[in-house]
Amino acid sequence: MDLSQWHSVHWFSFAIAFGAGLISVVILTPLAGRLGIWLGMVDTPRPGELQRKPMARSGGYALLASFLVAIAVSLWLAPRSPAELTRILGLVVGVLLILPIAYLDDRRRLGPFPQFVGQILVAVAAMAFGLVINDVANPFGGIVPLPVFVALPFTLFWFVAMINTLNVVDTMDGLAAGITAIAALVLFARSVSLGQYTVAVLPIALAGVCIGFLRYNFNPARIIMGSSGSMFLGFTLGALALIGGAKIATAAFVLGLPILDFALVIVQRSANRRSPFQGGDSAHLPHRLIRRGLSTRRIALLIYAVCAGGGTLAMTLNGVQKLGVILIVGIVTLFLAFRFVAVPQGHQS
Repeated sequence: MDLSQWHSVHWFSFAIAFGAGLISVVILTPLAGRLGIWLGMVDTPRPGELQRKPMARSGGYALLASFLVAIAVSLWLAPRSPAELTRILGLVVGVLLILPIAYLDDRRRLGPFPQFVGQILVAVAAMAFGLVINDVANPFGGIVPLPVFVALPFTLFWFVAMINTLNVVDTMDGLAAGITAIAALVLFARSVSLGQYTVAVLPIALAGVCIGFLRYNFNPARIIMGSSGSMFLGFTLGALALIGGAKIATAAFVLGLPILDFALVIVQRSANRRSPFQGGDSAHLPHRLIRRGLSTRRIALLIYAVCAGGGTLAMTLNGVQKLGVILIVGIVTLFLAFRFVAVPQGHQS
């Protein structure tokens, strides 16, 4: 097989995995909506939310099932090494463990602590199958190995942070699915650039799932993903960033704006002596942009553009340049955090 034929085989695999995820979710999402209504998983608008009418909050189960279908197809398309298969198994186990936690939250609205415990259990299960950040890239060159007592808590923090970032992003039609699609496409491009073709099949499959779901979830949404969707997307992105070696900076650059928003919301709520995990205060960036007169669709497209820009930077900057961007963002974050502490929410314009 010559080089052109070899590349054709890989791109055929990518197209099949993408199509399997997209077609599956287009078929399964209406079924998940009807199932959600039958089971009483209906989300009614609450204070501080942009949602205007009751909708089934069961779309995440279609996302999850469609991704598992795409994984099965990807395993059929290309052989994997035993180590890679073990990590993929860890991804699947973590995804399946999300189901009971998400179901309880979608039915009964679990509080922050039970959700946090569940997220830790999901992360630990995945880590048991080798999804651990054992080393990180040195911005000045080379790889820095992490000792176990650093790697394990760092990985646990990574998974929990990713799950919660996507959870808080899911405040507006199409936002979480669109951002995840962009992040998955960037992880796909990074994996291909590194020659990790069997790994690249997984994020392109996730991108297909998310893009297909936007048919029903982009404004005006006909279904929302609920906890099953946001937890699944956050965990899966976190896992895909680790399966072929840590691509933490790549994922973090794409999700930089949601991460920044999450951090500032925590600071603002704490400054106002409220629980950081208690909503109803219109503190998130989309709510602020709505108050400035932007439409839901325009806000989603604007945030997509920022995330795509972050992904472009992740693909083009070297380690030192990325470090410089991170330092600048950190300084801006600290400035905004001090502003929120100094000016309580009730006194802001």
